[in-house]
Amino acid sequence: MSFSDLDRAARGPLRTLSKENATQVGRHLVMVGRLLDSDPELAYLHAHAAVTRAGRVDVVREAAGLAAYRTGRYAEALRELRTVRRLNGSSEHLAVMADCERGLGRPERAVSLAQEPEANTLTPAARLELAMVVSGARLDLDQPEAALAVLDTAEVRAAKGEEAARVAEARAAALTALGRADEAAAELARHGIVEHDDDAQDDFDDDIVVFDLEDDDDESDDESDDGAQDGSDDRGGDDFDEDGSDEDDDSIVGHSDGDSVDGGADAVEAQGRAEDAVGVDEAGDVDAGDEE
Repeated sequence: MSFSDLDRAARGPLRTLSKENATQVGRHLVMVGRLLDSDPELAYLHAHAAVTRAGRVDVVREAAGLAAYRTGRYAEALRELRTVRRLNGSSEHLAVMADCERGLGRPERAVSLAQEPEANTLTPAARLELAMVVSGARLDLDQPEAALAVLDTAEVRAAKGEEAARVAEARAAALTALGRADEAAAELARHGIVEHDDDAQDDFDDDIVVFDLEDDDDESDDESDDGAQDGSDDRGGDDFDEDGSDEDDDSIVGHSDGDSVDGGADAVEAQGRAEDAVGVDEAGDVDAGDEE
C-alpha cells in the first residue's frame, strides 16, 4: 500500500503538504477507501489520523465526514461535510448531510437542506439519493403523502438497476404508511424484492448506533460550527471537531506534533493504531511529490 494507490484526483490537494506528510496522509486516505465498507470503525481511525496531519485539505475532511457517517457519528459527519463545503464549495454530499440530520432526530432540517438552491446543482445520481432521504424524512414527520410524492417525479421514476430497487423499497415504505400494503407488496415484487417484516427502508437508513447525540441541537444552525482546522502546515495536529465548538476555522491554530486529537489517551492510542497500519517511510513507497 502506497501513495500511488490513491486516486489521482485526490493527490492534487495534498500538494500543499510536505512530501513526507502528503505520503502519510495519502496512505491513510487509501486505507479509508479500502476499509469503509468492510471495517468502517478502522476506516474512521485512519480518517482521524489524516485530519490531525492535514485538517485544511478538503479531501481529508471529506474522508473524515464519510467515515464518521458510516460509523453513526452523525453530528461529527455533519460538521466535517459542512467544512468540505466551505473549503471547496461543493455540495455533492448534500444527501449524506440530510441523512445525518435524520439520524440526529431532525427530519425537518433534512427537508430544509433538500430545498437549498445547491440541490439543483447536484448530479442526477446525487439528486436521486437526496430524494430517497427526503422521502424518509417525510415519513419521520408522519407525512406519508409527501414521502410518496417526492418519489413520483420523472427523474426518480427513471432510475435503473440497483437504484430502481432502492426507490421501490422507499416507495413501499411510503405506501405501507398510507395503509396501501397491497400496492407496497406489488412495488417490491416488480423488482424481485422479498418483503421483510419491518417497513422497507432506503439504504441510508442503516442500523447504525448514534454515538454523538449529546451534541447541541442548535449546532447545525450556523455554518461556522464546522471548525476546519489549521493543518496545512504539514504536521500541525488538528482537532477533530468532536467538541461542537463554534469557532471559525480561520481563528484556530494548529497544535504541536505531540498534541492528541481530543486530549485523551484513547485518541492517542487510536491515532497510533492507524499510524502503525500505514507505517512510516516504507521501502518502495512512491514519494508524494513525484506523483502527477
